[in-house]
Order: sequence, then structure tokens, then C-alpha cells
Amino acid sequence: MKDELVLYEINEGVAKVTLNRPDSLNAVTQEMTGQLKEILDIACKDTAVKIIVLTGAGRGFCAGADMQGLSAVIKGESRSTYTPEKRDYESNGLSNWEGTYNYFPTLPKPIIAAINGPAAGVGFVMALFCDIRFAKKSTVFSSAFAKRGLIAEYGSAWILPRLVGLAHANDILFSSRKFDAIEAERMGLVNRVIEDDLFDEEVLQYAKDLANLVSPRSLRIMKEQIYAAQTESIETSIATAVEEMKLSFDSEDFKEGVAHYIEKRDPKFSGK
Repeated sequence: MKDELVLYEINEGVAKVTLNRPDSLNAVTQEMTGQLKEILDIACKDTAVKIIVLTGAGRGFCAGADMQGLSAVIKGESRSTYTPEKRDYESNGLSNWEGTYNYFPTLPKPIIAAINGPAAGVGFVMALFCDIRFAKKSTVFSSAFAKRGLIAEYGSAWILPRLVGLAHANDILFSSRKFDAIEAERMGLVNRVIEDDLFDEEVLQYAKDLANLVSPRSLRIMKEQIYAAQTESIETSIATAVEEMKLSFDSEDFKEGVAHYIEKRDPKFSGK
């Protein structure tokens, strides 16, 4: 039986996916990377799951790549015996997003990064490609790449300027300096900073609200629209919106959206 490097639990429509190497601040190995992709695929195919929350076990989100693994690369060795599982991975069909950590936009369900501690290197990249980011007030961020003789990995040079602007992105990547959650919020890197003792409760409540109060169909299509629009013209984006709006009028979720409002009750969306 393989080690559980990624944990999975469901609570009221919310899948909590936890990176599980707390003794190393959840530093990433090839095995963990593979298990994460498999677990996220399970969440996407599970009809009981509407929202995914990605977090880390213990006191950190993800400290980056496992240093012993990087040392093995320098020596021309490989410490991994992991064979990725062959499966038909769920995807919304977006092209040009397939990669080791930057595939999150291709997943049809929203992913919230619950950044509960240090996020550096590839851990920083994973947070960038989540759809929404919440951070504990005590969280510290760093790209870390330049201090390891590396480059802006896994599409971070593309996504980071779109989140914080070119000047901030250059600073974060060039200096590899550490910065706190308050600065991250001020730059627009995270949606909200939450006090440490309230973090788990508030993130879960937000995720539950998304899972139970809004249409899963709307979320799925909006996510695809938003990321597709990053590489298409305004004309194409508008045309897509018009077409999708017409399709929405025939959907079960549109009918339920109107009905629950008129009847003044909680919605019961089917996602169809």
C-alpha cells in the first residue's frame, strides 16, 4: 500500500485535499505530485463534491520541492520509484494548460488554496494556479527559484503578473525574498488574510457557501470562460458568453435559481 502523501475528505459538498508530509512542511516529491493529480481527479468525478479546498498538513502549506530529491537530480540520480496511475483525467477541455502544477485551471470544479503556512517554490506555484487564495495571517511566501539557481517555473512567469502586476512579479521572482500575508493581500496575490485561530472555520464556511448556495453548472462554465478569456480576443469572449447564456436558459439550474428566489428558500441545484 502506498503512503498517503495526499489526504482526501468530504464535508457538505466540499472536498478537502491535504498535502501530507508535515515533517518537511509538505515538501513535494514525485510521488506526492502524482497522488495529488489522482486525488483531484477523484474529486472532480465525484458528484457529491462541488468545491475543492487544497491545504497542507501541520504548520505549512508547501515549502517547495523536496531538497533530497533536488540533490539527487544534481547527482544524476532519481530517488523516485513512483509510476503515475493511467486514467482518463477529468478536464474542461482548455488547451495549453497541461503541466505538472499549472493544470488546475483545466479542472471543472473551483479550487480554493487554504494557505495555512509557508508557501515557497512549487508550493507557491500551486497556490498561484488555484482559483481563490486565502492565507493565514502568519503565512510567509517566497518564489525561492532565483536563490536555487532556477527560473520562473511551471508558468509562474505567465500567471504571477496577471495577479499582482508586472512590477510586483519582477520583484517577487528576481529577489526570491520572503513576504508576509498582509503584503500578499495588498498586492492582490491572495483574496483574503484570516486570523490564524479562525482560518479553518472561515475557509470551510466560504467553501460550503459556494458548494450549497450557487449553481455548480454556473461555476463550471464561469471557470472555463475566465481562463479561456486570458488567451482570446474580447470578440471571442463575448460571443462565447452570448452562446452560453442561451444554453443557461434551458438548464435545470437556471429554473431552480429563479424558483428558489421566488419561493424564498435555499436552492437545490443539480448542476445540470
